[in-house]
Amino acid sequence: MNPGIAARLESLDIRLMAETSAYALFARGDCMALARRAADGFDSIGGSGMMTENGVAYLLWRDGEALLAVKGQAPAPAAPAQVELILRFSLDLKEALRLNE
Repeated sequence: MNPGIAARLESLDIRLMAETSAYALFARGDCMALARRAADGFDSIGGSGMMTENGVAYLLWRDGEALLAVKGQAPAPAAPAQVELILRFSLDLKEALRLNE
């Protein structure tokens, strides 16, 4: 990983948890997301979610309502604090990886 990205991730308290040649897994607190590698860094992130006792819950929107979806279970309403955490994490990760430019 290039030093600029590493420094931005560190300043935002985002950790690299695992990586392959094609993807990297980033986390902060209970939030996590996969980012797809590109020749010069990263080109996108997948859906952001958070760890729960039932596994990774991904934030989705249905009819304007925020829901958390865990594989194999019906989506459940997301608390406003959970939505804020996930959205802030996604924005910070995009900023660190320079995906907003």
